Amino acid sequence: MRKGIVAVLLCLAATASRAEFPARAPDSGDSERRQAFKLYDEHKMPEAAALLEKVVSRNPDDVAAHEALGVAVLSRADTEGDPEKARADRLYARKELLRAKELGDNSDLCRILLAGIAETGEAGSLSAKPEADAALQAGEAAYAKGDWQQALAAYSRAWDLDHSWRAALYIGDTYFGMKDMQRAGEWFAKAIEADPNKETAYRYWGDALMEQGKMKEARAKYIEGIVADPYQATSGAGLRKWLTANKLALKKIPITLPPGPSTDKDGKTSITLDASMFDKPDTGAAWLAYPTARAAWPTDQFLKQFPQEKTYRHSLAEEATALTTVVEVYAELMAGKSGKHDASLELLSKLKKEEMLEPFVLLTHADAGIVQDYASYRDAHRDKLNAFLDQYLVPPAP
Repeated sequence: MRKGIVAVLLCLAATASRAEFPARAPDSGDSERRQAFKLYDEHKMPEAAALLEKVVSRNPDDVAAHEALGVAVLSRADTEGDPEKARADRLYARKELLRAKELGDNSDLCRILLAGIAETGEAGSLSAKPEADAALQAGEAAYAKGDWQQALAAYSRAWDLDHSWRAALYIGDTYFGMKDMQRAGEWFAKAIEADPNKETAYRYWGDALMEQGKMKEARAKYIEGIVADPYQATSGAGLRKWLTANKLALKKIPITLPPGPSTDKDGKTSITLDASMFDKPDTGAAWLAYPTARAAWPTDQFLKQFPQEKTYRHSLAEEATALTTVVEVYAELMAGKSGKHDASLELLSKLKKEEMLEPFVLLTHADAGIVQDYASYRDAHRDKLNAFLDQYLVPPAP
């Protein structure tokens, strides 16, 4: 089951574009290790890989070296002309990254790369158009060697062939590697124009803005990237880095939802009541409305709302309806009463008034069923998703 963006953000370590490198242990005095990481930092991956192999052979518990070797070998695979040698390198890279993970490496870089390497070591296509794919592959080979001009030429050929978001992204990332943040941003903007629902270009652009010290602008790009696709493991990585750099943390939303109804194998729906609800007569009844409102969905309401779907799933419509019912019951209970009100229900009522219940659900309480409703909501209400993150989750730039 996939969680909301809050859960994703809290478990992520910082990462940025392909041009950035992971943190590593302090210099141990090993001159060969020092030289290996120097080559790594210079993006001379084939040369770095050769030295890093010696480093991990001498020090099999060197986490940073195993991760760096995995990255370097994976990059070296892009330079191989022989498909079988490239496949072998990808498998080798996977083995090294798994070893780093086994030793305690929980970096975003390690997780992202492992997720992207097929267990068979097979390479994926970068474009459906053969000529554009060949140009992108050539660019990757040049990028892996740190040959920025050759990479730019190849990626530009790909861009001329299909104007894809990936070609624009890779051109921007190459300018990032060249430390030309202005031109990098221009190409990231083109990548977003080509496909506004891919989170990577927003994140890379945020990285470029952070390199320029533009924290407010970087924050905005990271938020836009999360809105583009909040359920990818990479989506919150840039914002997490931004929070760390500015010594900030996500705001907490003090709303805990009660359990929903459950349905057994025979289709019978039951409600589990939290005994603590009865200790708060003014607010307990409001929260009791939550599972009660949801109980009708598996047997009746879902098919009415989604006649084209034959199997029940938890949906955004169900959740929004249940939360709206909670707010309405709470309003009735509190009508004419003074004194201290329930903070979580007051906040929920505020979200309802501001039409933020759906963003609240999608970005903090999405499960596998609700996730299916994200794209259609985003396409119609991208501004509300941005506003929710801006106002309720992400602290302002210092």
